[in-house]
Amino acid sequence: MDFLWVLIAFVFGLVARQFSLPPLIGFLVAGFVLNALGREATPLLDELASLGITLMLFTIGLKLDIRTLIRKEVWGGTLVQSGSWILLGIAALPVPTWLGLSQAFEVDLVTAALVAFALSFSSTVAVVKMLEEASELKVRHGRLALGILIVQDIVAVVFLVAATGKVPDEWALALFLLPLFRPVLYWVMERSGHGELLPLTGLFLALGGYELFDALGVKGDLGALILGVLVAGHNKSSELYKTLMSFKDLFLIGFFLSIGFSALPTLEMLYVTAGLTLLLVVKFVLFYFTFILFGLSGRTAYLTALALSNYSEFGLIVADMGVKQSWLGEEWLVMIALAMSASFLVSTVLFRRAHSIYARMYKTINRFEREGAHQSLKLPSSFDVLIVGMGRVGKGAYQALHGSDTSSAWGLESDTDRAEKLRSESFNVISGDADDLEFWQQASHCDIRLVMLALPSQQEMLATLQMMKIAGYQGKTAAVARYEDERNQLLDLGVDVVFNYYAEVGTGFAEESRHLLSVTD
Repeated sequence: MDFLWVLIAFVFGLVARQFSLPPLIGFLVAGFVLNALGREATPLLDELASLGITLMLFTIGLKLDIRTLIRKEVWGGTLVQSGSWILLGIAALPVPTWLGLSQAFEVDLVTAALVAFALSFSSTVAVVKMLEEASELKVRHGRLALGILIVQDIVAVVFLVAATGKVPDEWALALFLLPLFRPVLYWVMERSGHGELLPLTGLFLALGGYELFDALGVKGDLGALILGVLVAGHNKSSELYKTLMSFKDLFLIGFFLSIGFSALPTLEMLYVTAGLTLLLVVKFVLFYFTFILFGLSGRTAYLTALALSNYSEFGLIVADMGVKQSWLGEEWLVMIALAMSASFLVSTVLFRRAHSIYARMYKTINRFEREGAHQSLKLPSSFDVLIVGMGRVGKGAYQALHGSDTSSAWGLESDTDRAEKLRSESFNVISGDADDLEFWQQASHCDIRLVMLALPSQQEMLATLQMMKIAGYQGKTAAVARYEDERNQLLDLGVDVVFNYYAEVGTGFAEESRHLLSVTD
């Protein structure tokens, strides 16, 4: 990878950032620009892309609650939505050919079935990036989306085995014994320390899981995910997750660049690609009504469906295999790559505005939900302070405010497991999403004097402030920020006090230590 690659990726990523778009959209465009300039993908780029996906799946495992996968809305929702999508695709994709609108790419039933199957998957990379940016990996719709993606991965493994005839090694059954080695993995984690050995431990586990599964004829990425799940219960898993985040994001740049090297389109291909992109509306509708069918609330169904309304990189694998088996023409590989890129752009932009859209259309979105699906939260009639986000910062603020008074402050936590644990420790905690409009409409009647925002994401902070404003909250607001520009942005939006805990932690440290100066021997 030469400097030109880095330069173009940086320029387009920076331009995207200036328009409040995720840099990954700029990286996608950069890949097509490099292709148009006559550059070719190198083995190094492919290695970076593969390593980025492997690390991403390992970090998903670190945050995954395996109990999510057995829920009916996860496996049932995947099968119902995918089956409906494929049947619809088989019926719809040949229509332009029958009408004489597209003679260049004739679509028979075999082609339609394979293309529909390839496009039935959602992109793990894109969805996880969106959920991470919004700090929604552990909220209900985030967990549901992750569960759907993992079930889709399992379906992908089964398909590849059936289509290619590649049967897992007979020793693959031994992989079911991996949980027995959890104490060994915990021992390794415990002795890896907190320095440079910790990220290396993460790389070792992620790549080790990949190589082990791949050697036994099973999808290697699934191995990285499983190893992450096995060490997720260790008390250093959160630290390992944060350590690997920057590595994963850097390597994933290679993945987004590599998409642009699949091929350059012709004008006819762009027409078909536009049609495939429009079908994202159908994909969203199928996901939404499938989740409604399984009894989810309109809000959860809407947010999960919006996150999953894109096309997956696995579609390229299916298309490539179809070309090699002479089931598809080579042009479909290009069109699926273009449709996937366009779907990343559409879903990323829309998901960033998901809560704003919901605030304007929540009555329509909730119209189809089953009775009792959207349960009201039970809030106390009156309390002084609401702390939004009960992580380390929020929990510390709660303890500092409480003192001997056990009724003046309450916490709001989106992670249901964490909320339950805190309640068992006698904390007053409400389970709910900070950017849920209905919650703030209820909370506005509780006479709250101060809301303290202790959320980990600036994007989530901004969405929450918007919901508070729409709901008519009139009290004071305080917030935390990591950087000075984020602090200034929050102040400009009317937040009364913004605490930059990186810049001001020294002040707190000094205040805690000041009394030692008066101590005499």
